[in-house]
Amino acid sequence: MSWVPVWLVCLTAIGRQKLSELDLENQIVAAEAYEQLHVPALFQQWTKQVLDAVTVRPGDRVLDVACGTGVLARDAAKRVGEKGLVAGLDPGPGMLVVAERHAPTVEWRQGAAESLPYADQSFDAVVSQFGLMFFADRRQALCEMLRVLVPGGRLAVAVWDSIENSPAYPDEVALLQRIAGQRAADALRAPFILGDRTALAALFESAGLPSVAITTLKGRARFPSIKAMVEADLRGWLPVMGVELAEDQIQHILAEAQSALGRYVTAKGQLEFDAPAHVIVGTKP
Repeated sequence: MSWVPVWLVCLTAIGRQKLSELDLENQIVAAEAYEQLHVPALFQQWTKQVLDAVTVRPGDRVLDVACGTGVLARDAAKRVGEKGLVAGLDPGPGMLVVAERHAPTVEWRQGAAESLPYADQSFDAVVSQFGLMFFADRRQALCEMLRVLVPGGRLAVAVWDSIENSPAYPDEVALLQRIAGQRAADALRAPFILGDRTALAALFESAGLPSVAITTLKGRARFPSIKAMVEADLRGWLPVMGVELAEDQIQHILAEAQSALGRYVTAKGQLEFDAPAHVIVGTKP
């Protein structure tokens, strides 16, 4: 078996929880690679949309929930300026070490979204991107976000749109279904479970926000190659979801992926495809 980079286990919030089982040195190595690869490939493009959605202004107090290495919090800090305050919360200590290296003025803290370690009405805005789908109790996490907001405070949460609208993933799911079976295919579908706008609205209403605005925005996934994307899913994401594939299955899928996903390869050899997301915005009564 080829060497598998440790960063493969930290693709999402669940991955960051898995990562917390490793020693701190390995966590930091993983988090640095996450910052260098996945932030520019997937997450950096969303920070402007999320921060614009809650109109982050100079002097604001902003909390970033499930902050990872802090890409969203860093951009928020630029907006609030010296008179504002930005805090970032994540369950992964390695992620927070890297976050602090990149932005020492942000107040980084380890913790869970379902039990935010902040007093009531501590923030003018709360933001979170691509973590909600993996929280153990999504309604409780939203209730906590509202609790720490001031009256009239703004909340913005980003989640991935339905898998059918990120075209390479249905093709990859079909490939996994054919070669590795239902559990592997379902594991790859998991990040897209909050794609239904009606269900999203109901979730936020249950947490005390009956009048949220849900906007679906265009995004673009950019991976260095087909192999980079698919191997990350097979060796990193699937094990996080409890699905371990045999090496011969992995090699079979990687070989078949070249044709299954070939239409998404650009003239420069990169793998690119649409990756839209919903941004849900609400105001605390």
